[in-house]
Amino acid sequence: MTREGTGTPPAAPPGPADGTTTVPATAAETSPETPWPLRLLSEKLKAHIERAPAAWVEGQVIELNRRASMSYITLRDVDSEVSLSLSVYGSVMDRLASPPERGSRVVARLRPDFWIKTGRLSMQTTDIRPVGIGDLLARIERLRQALTAEGLFAAGRKKPLPLLPHRIGLITGRDSDAMKDVMRNAALRWPAVEFEVREVAVQGVNSVAQVRAALEELDADERVDVIVIARGGGALEDLLPFSDEVLVRAVSLAATPVVSAIGHEADRPLLDEVADLRASTPTDAAKRVVPDVAEELVRIGQARAALERAIRILVHRETDSLAILRSRPSLARPEGMIEVREADLERLRSRALRSTTAAVERGSDAIVHLRQRVRSLSPQKTLDRGYAVVQRTDGHVVRDPGEVAAGQILRVRVAGGQFDATAGTTTDAEHSPDRTRQTDQHHGDQHDGEQHDDER
Repeated sequence: MTREGTGTPPAAPPGPADGTTTVPATAAETSPETPWPLRLLSEKLKAHIERAPAAWVEGQVIELNRRASMSYITLRDVDSEVSLSLSVYGSVMDRLASPPERGSRVVARLRPDFWIKTGRLSMQTTDIRPVGIGDLLARIERLRQALTAEGLFAAGRKKPLPLLPHRIGLITGRDSDAMKDVMRNAALRWPAVEFEVREVAVQGVNSVAQVRAALEELDADERVDVIVIARGGGALEDLLPFSDEVLVRAVSLAATPVVSAIGHEADRPLLDEVADLRASTPTDAAKRVVPDVAEELVRIGQARAALERAIRILVHRETDSLAILRSRPSLARPEGMIEVREADLERLRSRALRSTTAAVERGSDAIVHLRQRVRSLSPQKTLDRGYAVVQRTDGHVVRDPGEVAAGQILRVRVAGGQFDATAGTTTDAEHSPDRTRQTDQHHGDQHDGEQHDDER
């Protein structure tokens, strides 16, 4: 099938008939004096554009007009405000089991085409295929596995939620039921809770960018203790922004704990995997983020009752212990300890006194006996028995007659005193007539001393 403007571009047009002017070979060589003909520029553009290879692209159908042999589709990017017009031959559309509809996702093989006559660029579609639910789920599953292997969903990365957040950051749709559910249920559970709300698009091409911007803004706010991203239920296509890789990575980098409350229990976008806490619904998020004041009051009452019981039991136990201690004899009659010690002390004093008295008496008796022995053995006693002590004038006691010369003055000590005498003749003791009598007298004195010792 042929169409105007197709085919190999013609060569550069020849110059005028006189041959004085030539057409520049390149666009850089053109000037006001040597311009290109418009036809030449169009042909060169067509030749350049047609050298571009065909490419498969994905987008969302926002407009669809079908005519007899051609269909015109406006395809928009799924993540940004970028759109492109497509021209689809009827034969390509006829190959589809069901034609695409507005809002559906498709992948198309495009080749750029430039119409020389009108100067319009169009995208010729040689093949188009709808993206089904299975394809989307398979794509999400591949991304899930890749991020899991990267460690973004690891439990060790998840941050704990504060016990009682003072301010909650809420990212949700504009005037949505999800926002009302979260705020109402949170206020019912904890009336003093405060919210920092960011209303954004939660589906469509702008949702990822707006949710990410709101997340970064709330994460930078030091007053926000936890961030809740909430959206009601919807079709899989409506929840696709919450499985976007860019948004998932932004949540993983947030310093503030993030709670995901997307859709219903059966919905599992990737945001649920990377969030620090997954709530099955927005209502469940409100219950998980703030405690119930009624339940807390009940717990406080239970704790107070348990504490009171513990204190009462402790007081009773200690009171019983004190009563047992007070019933002991040492505490019931403490003076008994002193009386016992007093009796012991008195007994010891009596024993000490008796022992001391007996020792003194024995010592006195020993002294008397020793005094008697000393007196009985003293020289005075000997003198009292009639003996005398003879001394020379120099005090030397005369023990032998040879020590005294005839006529020598001697001093004689007797029991009553002393007197001087003059020595006459001397006689040896062996020839003395009184030797026998003196010996008998000596034995008698010895016998008297032994008898005296027995009396003692």
